[in-house]
Amino acid sequence: MSKKTETAITATDHGAFINRELSWLAFARRVLALAEDHEVPLLERVKFLGIMGSLHDEFFMKRIGGLKRQIRRGVEKRSIDGLTPGEELAACRSEILIQVEALSRIIQDDIRPALAAAGLPILAYEDLGKKQRAEVTESFKRSVLPILTPLAVDAEHPFPFISGLGLNLAVSLSEKKGVRFVRIKVPANRPRWVALKKGGFVPLEQVIAANLELLLPQERVSSVHYFRVTRGVETDTNAIKTADDEGLSPPGSIISQVTDELKARRFAGVVRIQVTGDMPKDLQKWLATQFQATIEDVYSTEAFLGLANLLSLPIEGHDELRYPRYVPVTHPRLRQLPPADVRAVFEEIRAGDLLLRHPYQSFDTSVLRFLESAALDPKVLAIKLTIYRTSSDSPIVRALLEAARRGKQVAVLVEITARFDEAPNIAWGRLLEQEGVHVSYGVEKLKTHVKLAMVVREEEDGLRRYVHVGTGNYHTGTARVYEDLGVLSCDPVLAADVAGVFNELTSATPAPDFARLLVAPKTMRKRFTALIRREAEHAQAGRPSGIRAKMNQLQDPATIRELYAASQTGVPISLNVRGLCCLRPGIPGLSETIRVYGVAGRFLEHGRIYWFENGGEPEVFLGSADWMKRNLDNRVETIMPITDPALIRELRAIFDVYERDNASAWDLQRDGTYVRRRPAEGEPRVAAQEVFMSQAQGEEVTSIAAASSG
Repeated sequence: MSKKTETAITATDHGAFINRELSWLAFARRVLALAEDHEVPLLERVKFLGIMGSLHDEFFMKRIGGLKRQIRRGVEKRSIDGLTPGEELAACRSEILIQVEALSRIIQDDIRPALAAAGLPILAYEDLGKKQRAEVTESFKRSVLPILTPLAVDAEHPFPFISGLGLNLAVSLSEKKGVRFVRIKVPANRPRWVALKKGGFVPLEQVIAANLELLLPQERVSSVHYFRVTRGVETDTNAIKTADDEGLSPPGSIISQVTDELKARRFAGVVRIQVTGDMPKDLQKWLATQFQATIEDVYSTEAFLGLANLLSLPIEGHDELRYPRYVPVTHPRLRQLPPADVRAVFEEIRAGDLLLRHPYQSFDTSVLRFLESAALDPKVLAIKLTIYRTSSDSPIVRALLEAARRGKQVAVLVEITARFDEAPNIAWGRLLEQEGVHVSYGVEKLKTHVKLAMVVREEEDGLRRYVHVGTGNYHTGTARVYEDLGVLSCDPVLAADVAGVFNELTSATPAPDFARLLVAPKTMRKRFTALIRREAEHAQAGRPSGIRAKMNQLQDPATIRELYAASQTGVPISLNVRGLCCLRPGIPGLSETIRVYGVAGRFLEHGRIYWFENGGEPEVFLGSADWMKRNLDNRVETIMPITDPALIRELRAIFDVYERDNASAWDLQRDGTYVRRRPAEGEPRVAAQEVFMSQAQGEEVTSIAAASSG
């Protein structure tokens, strides 16, 4: 592209934007690079392969399913970068085929040999010795064979229903009249990886295939192949809320509607058929026909199907093949608190706001302790909390139940339309209701994505509200592997805003204007737009200006255009975006001052921070929202301002570390590709997550030493 053409690009041109779906797949490529990186410990590389499997599964269910749905409906509307749904689907398929081939090569040529060298081989059944075959056959007879159900396909037996994401055997039986097809489902309630006594594993589907004479003793098996299907997510759960709130269904029926949607999802259309590379083309085409799909929906691989199962590879020990163990430390101001004193955490919050940084600082000794103390403290009168996603055996839910049993007023907003977490959230809601907790299921037409907690405590000078505003879910499991931030505060103005959000969520009536919080969809878009435009005004007046932001995704067209406009006035803009980014940086005359990068490492970057230089008096925010149209317009979100100078300095230091990263950061190029940063010769290696771990552990050592000397 010539320079003249480049400078002609404006913020309204298709060329000013990167395709959303392809940008998301570019994020998957960065995960793939970690699986391929020999500097990453072997079992962590296996984990990243499993994550790639999960990412592809979700992408097909949500994004490819959505594109195919548009194509079926005849939608020709172009995406922001100018592609029709059909063109987007073709481009995604081309990229996915490249990634599938790369995954197969990494597994077959690199990971499996490395696992074998480490004494942890994933073996093919045909590689087993006589004793090993006898071993796995005996295990098969005992724990798998009684479960299996072969289903024939012939004139009297129609093609069976195949559930999504399950593994299947396509068995061809030789008969006088020809070949008969039999499908055998690999039971999902049995371990995928059959452990061998002398070490190593063999895939369960291969064990089943090798022992078909025990299941079909009278038949002649001519061939066995493996396949797996992915079904789309057909229904938009936001539409369910809309229907419920517009009187299209009985009041209070949203739970039954979501339950019905989950049932319908099982039977949604097939959007991908995965097969092993040895499956003949005619069988692939026949399967595609049975699923009312096309041969373009078939994806062949030489590696395993169901890569997400690598996350459950049962390997104990072998710490030398993993990242060095990291134990989250307790926040410096919470370390010396008496463990059994339920008042202590509230006294510490009264001393000043606390910025929490997970997983470097422990979620359990901060947020969880805050809620558990509230449940037990007799001075606490009420607890309010939002649940978007939480763990299967949640200590937070247990704390809420304990609080309710002790007579405290407990109110919980459970978002039951959180994608793929609908069923557990319904279960949590019902359990809480049974114990007397006030449970609300969100507001009309909007998904509730806020991360808020509030505790009301009776003190000598009256009632005081304590709040937690976070960027991540109240999930003790993900808090150990997701990078997130939160603030504990009892600032009365902020607390009044949080109370207003809860009142609006539970009463379905509008709250008054908020003094501090940015709340979507009411005020957040307007406020962010004003903040970006103010930076442009500062730049034009020659005052200090700049925007730093950290988020998961950047897609909102209006916000991107505002950033382009600010860049054209000379505002330096640095965007740390973990996942998809539709903004195209570095275009002359449009986005020359914008830099976009993302960090990929052992933890999933998940925190959101927004920094506006404001002429040398920075305004800084954190909270639950990305700069996505869905977050700004179709969800309830909250972003809080950071006013404590010490916390602002800490957030500045966090940005500085990310921007100095020369080992785990990837820079977005104007063509939509990413280039990984590498240290220059002689330059010290800086990987942001490693720096943050060292800083947290260093603070702990310093704190312990100070306490000992004292």
